[in-house]
Amino acid sequence: MADIAGLAASAAGGGIFGLIGSVIGRAAGLVERRQERARWAHERRLMDLQMQAKRQASEDDLHLAEVASGWQGLSASLEAEASIGESYPWVCAVRGLTRPCLTLLLWVTTGLVFLGSGTAARGDIAETTTFAATAATLW
Repeated sequence: MADIAGLAASAAGGGIFGLIGSVIGRAAGLVERRQERARWAHERRLMDLQMQAKRQASEDDLHLAEVASGWQGLSASLEAEASIGESYPWVCAVRGLTRPCLTLLLWVTTGLVFLGSGTAARGDIAETTTFAATAATLW
């Protein structure tokens, strides 16, 4: 009888430990899945940050290219102006006064737009004349 009781106790003990081991295995699996999800979420955030950094770098490169091309255009314009050479004095005077006169005319036009037009017409005209006046001044 003792053998049967020992055998039953061993079977019950093995069953209980098997059940506990199974529960622990399931719990460990759940913990592993949570860690894996957290790792994937972390990697996704890193990928998003890398894409954002690449996008910003592309925008910076584009802006740099625009600025560089603007300076190249200005340089070419100044070289073309310098290559004209000397001519009759009145031609040099007209050429020298053209840009200042145009700049003054554009600022007068801008002032007249702000003083003489209504609010509806002012919006469209003001942007154009302000752009032209500041471009002529800064050129």
